[in-house]
Amino acid sequence: MKQLLRRRSLTGATIALTLLNSLIAFADERVQGYVDSARMSSLDSEPQNWVAPGRDQKGTYFSPLETINEKNVSRLGHAWSYKLGTYRGQEATPIVIDGVMYAAGIWGRVYALEAATGNELWTYDPQVNGQVARNTCCDVVNRGLVVWQGMVYVASTDGRLHALDAATGKRIWVVDTIEDKKLPYASTGSPQIAKDVVVIGNAGADLGQGGVRGYVTAYDLKTGAQKWRFYTVPGAPGSAPEHPEMEVAQKTWDPQRAAFVKGGGTVWDGMAYDPELNLLYVGTGNGAPYDQRKRSPAGGDNLYLSSILAINPDTGRLVWHYQTTPGDIWDFTAVQKMIQADLVINGRQRKVLMQAPKNGFFYVLDRATGELLSAKNYSYVNWASHVDMKTGRPAVTKQGDYYTGPKLLYPSWSGAHSWQPMAFNPKTNLVYIPVIDIPNFWVDMPNSGGKLKFVNGFFTTAGITPDGAFDAKTLKPLFGTLPDLKQIKAPRPGALVREVLRAWDPVKQKVVWEQETSNGYRSYDGGVLTTAGNLVFQGRGDGDFVVYAADTGKQLKRINTGSTIMAAPMTYSVNGTQYVAVQTGYGGTAIVTPISPKSAAATRVNENRILVFKLDGDEVPKPPLRNDEPFPSPPKSDATPEQIKSGEIKFNQHCAQCHVFSPNVTPDLRRISEGVHQNFKEIVLRGQRAFMGMGRFDDVLTENDADEIHAYLISEQANAYNLEHKQEEKLKQRASKH
Repeated sequence: MKQLLRRRSLTGATIALTLLNSLIAFADERVQGYVDSARMSSLDSEPQNWVAPGRDQKGTYFSPLETINEKNVSRLGHAWSYKLGTYRGQEATPIVIDGVMYAAGIWGRVYALEAATGNELWTYDPQVNGQVARNTCCDVVNRGLVVWQGMVYVASTDGRLHALDAATGKRIWVVDTIEDKKLPYASTGSPQIAKDVVVIGNAGADLGQGGVRGYVTAYDLKTGAQKWRFYTVPGAPGSAPEHPEMEVAQKTWDPQRAAFVKGGGTVWDGMAYDPELNLLYVGTGNGAPYDQRKRSPAGGDNLYLSSILAINPDTGRLVWHYQTTPGDIWDFTAVQKMIQADLVINGRQRKVLMQAPKNGFFYVLDRATGELLSAKNYSYVNWASHVDMKTGRPAVTKQGDYYTGPKLLYPSWSGAHSWQPMAFNPKTNLVYIPVIDIPNFWVDMPNSGGKLKFVNGFFTTAGITPDGAFDAKTLKPLFGTLPDLKQIKAPRPGALVREVLRAWDPVKQKVVWEQETSNGYRSYDGGVLTTAGNLVFQGRGDGDFVVYAADTGKQLKRINTGSTIMAAPMTYSVNGTQYVAVQTGYGGTAIVTPISPKSAAATRVNENRILVFKLDGDEVPKPPLRNDEPFPSPPKSDATPEQIKSGEIKFNQHCAQCHVFSPNVTPDLRRISEGVHQNFKEIVLRGQRAFMGMGRFDDVLTENDADEIHAYLISEQANAYNLEHKQEEKLKQRASKH
């Protein structure tokens, strides 16, 4: 009766307005790709969908689906696959909403597919100029997109943020997020929705003489209008601070630093948002240059490098911050993805933020206040002995000081954990971390005794991995004296170089189980998915897609795909059938090193695909085998030995960032054709092949520099050609004897 009386008391206008709002809400629910805060808060009611990069608002990479479980996962097989049409690194995790899959590929391309069949609905090409590839330290990768209220948001490599109609792929708006086009800025991370704005950062703190200055920018969801910009490090010495936080940061930097130093602190990946606290969490990157003596000669913490920032998305103002690596000199970024959880710590329920940044310590913070709750090393670490729980600061060891000579440091510049997503299972209360248990020699190049003093991508330092391809004698002329590999023993059990999938208890701060995934070489294993079916899924560099029991780590299934897998898998359901999907493709930071002989990309074409699995599926179709052509006969050269040696140094300074003498995602320049030889300077200096990703270098290289680099490449091509022919002759001689 009360409800009836209340309804009768409503005016006709109120009733009409109520009905109109209901119709709008109903229509919104039918819009393709419609996700809002209400839907995000009730995802448990729709386990079939994977609506965000980490599935949910908390970024757990956990799915409540359990049709595929530990009892039947042995039946897992191929359901369908989709060729992306590219051959580079794939680092994104697809999103599935109401039967439609949205995936991001290299350059920021977008693909919309039927999730049950893989049939293409639409694609979007952001039309990035290949010149911008020069602005990426680590391939033209993209780490994902977001879907919100019927729109798809994705960043393209050139730093533009695109908003697309989720139903058609039609572009609604686009904004350029880069404030200085003369600097090597790029965008490779996924955007983050935070209440009424979409937020994006950038990359570039590893390039040039002084890197770039980091910042994050918030844009209006509907129009793309800029709402605010938060800088992560101060501007040039003497410049006015743009916001109050920069006044605080300036006090931690040397005011006499050189003008070319941009500082770094870029936000190239991990962000998160807590709608209850209305806090946007932003992870920041390394210093630029790495060497603090050049970046900030007087020292200092250099805020807000390698930090976690909690920002109010309404105002763009800082609420709290925690710096994981003060004064960072090791490329120990804190941009790794963050997971939100509610954990009982010391008998008290806490809302926590968890991160495993590059520096090797697993941080649990109170996400409302930034209070440090725990920080234990999840991998072997020797640059610091521990984190002081009173100050929150790491205790740096003598081993961490590479200014006094080359030091073998754990973890390497790759980090004990990098961009590959970790996952949290609320049923086991474990975090599953793809750990990179690898050291490198940090070398202060100007004082090493070697000929190299600068390398683009490392500034005036070098991080050399002592893997199976390491040869101290070969490296000595360039980097000075390094210990021979035979003299080095792993300071912890196992091989010197390995990758490990590790189950970590964030409350007890200890390893529960682990599975070694490589041995002797860096294989670039992928991110992690966990499910309510007591499962953990991970793709590997060797091409295997492996499933483990979430509680014990027991291996339950292994499928060879023939493709290197670096991205994190996801799972979804359509019409009652559960699927597991993952994007495949070798690249990313791997382009700066030779392909591991244990990698799938060493034997098969690096075909980018989306692979989808289901119970009782088929065998996975594999890409074609590699068929590398013989080394072509080199052209004649009258270069002197001195010119060739000079070309070697310049090649390592400017070209080795992307090109290695090995099969890789970028051309092996010992195999260049006669036509490329003839047009070498047009390609290198004037950007003849910029449309293919080979930018022009006439701003840093002279005509003479290009000639010397060319002479060095001709020499290397001749060496490879002659060696190949000698090997062929030996094989012929052996065959004739038999």
